[in-house]
Order: sequence, then C-alpha cells, then structure tokens
Amino acid sequence: MILHEIPGKTDQNIRLERIIGMKKYIFEAGYSSFKETPEEERPRERLERLGAGGLRDEELLMLIIGSGNSGRAVDEIASDLLSLLDEHPEITREEIMLIPGLGKAKAAAIDAALELGRRRVRVKGRTITQPRDIFMEVRHYASRSQESLIVVALNGAHESIGTIVATVGLLNKTIVHPREVFADAIKNRAAAIAIAHNHPSGNVEPSEDDKEVTRRLVQCGTILGIKVLDHIVFTDEKYYSFLEHGMM
Repeated sequence: MILHEIPGKTDQNIRLERIIGMKKYIFEAGYSSFKETPEEERPRERLERLGAGGLRDEELLMLIIGSGNSGRAVDEIASDLLSLLDEHPEITREEIMLIPGLGKAKAAAIDAALELGRRRVRVKGRTITQPRDIFMEVRHYASRSQESLIVVALNGAHESIGTIVATVGLLNKTIVHPREVFADAIKNRAAAIAIAHNHPSGNVEPSEDDKEVTRRLVQCGTILGIKVLDHIVFTDEKYYSFLEHGMM
C-alpha cells in the first residue's frame, strides 16, 4: 500500500491517494451532509418504508457499514466503497480495508455480504432475452452523478456472467476505449455483451457521441467474435434501446 496526503488540502477537505493493485485511487474526506438528512430519509427508515429494492446502491452499503467514525461519515465511506466496486467488482477484504474509515470488522462484514451476493447471482443465472432485461440488470446505476458505461457480459445462453463499469465520464471515442469494454468479457470467455450508460440529465435520447461509440464497439466486437447485442441509455424510470430503434 502507498498512502500520500495530497498537497493543497484544507481543514475541510483532505485528499488521500492509495494504490490498489495497478490502479491509483483518490479518497476525499470532506463535508458530509448526512447528519443534516431528515431522519425519515435516512437509509434504515427508507428501507422500512420502501424495502431493499427501493434503495440506492450507496444506501445499501451504508446499512452494511453501519456507521462512520470521528474522521469520516458513513456516506463518505460508502461512496468510496461504491466507486471501487464499480471498477473492481472482485475487491478483496484487504483492499476494502484500505478505504479510510473501514477496519477489520467492517471489512469482514462487507466481504461476506459481497460474496453472498455473488453466489446468489451465479445460482440464478439471469437470462437476457429483450432490451428491458438489460435495463433491469443495470437500472440501479441510474443514481450515479456521472455518466457510467456499464458492460454486461453474457454466455452462449445469454445468461449474465458479470457486470462492470468500464468508464466514468461523458461518452466519446476518446474516453471509451474498446480495451476496457471487452477486457472482462474476454477474461470470462463471454459470447456476447450488452452495453448501457446512464444519463443523469434525465433525457434518454442518445447523442451523436453515443452513436459513434456504439458503432465503434460493434465493429470491435465483430473482430473479437463477441457480439454487442444492444446499447441502452437509461435513467431510473425509462430507457432507450438502440436495438429496438433499429440502430444495431
């Protein structure tokens, strides 16, 4: 582990750099509004009212983590953990402990919860038969504040065998590299993939960059022998399917 305090910090904003594997991550300890959140809008109360399915990913992680500490609020810790999980779904207990605010006990609980979730997903073998199935697979990513390109890898029976966030940021051919999109699919010997990305603006109409990125990935998939089945642009309530609009 390499830990550095980034120059230019203030009393309210401390940035920490940590190396996990070959990647560098920035954790930022700053102002948290969690204590100001009305009690009825906190994760536990929302869970009782809406059920687990009505909570955002970050809220589910907050419930697993339980509480923060004197240095960091629980929502800050959950946000960092969610960012790591988006990029590295198979995160280990040791890597979880590198997140400021997480010790052995909480890391063990998180590791156990993640493993149980992986086992249940593998047992179910969710099958993708139509664009709406892709939407339901990725819908929980709609709460992300930035556009995230999500890749769902599928086996020959079109069962989901893995979902990753390939890139974060506005989609264009400079940011979206085919290497990142197909890396996990190649490793898992996927027969096909479905791609999707959220539009935080609420408008699901694809941009010209969205269309160009799709054309490029379809071409790359043809060369690799991994078919790109569809591209879904989505919010938490609706989606736009390239396949349904004859654009694949």
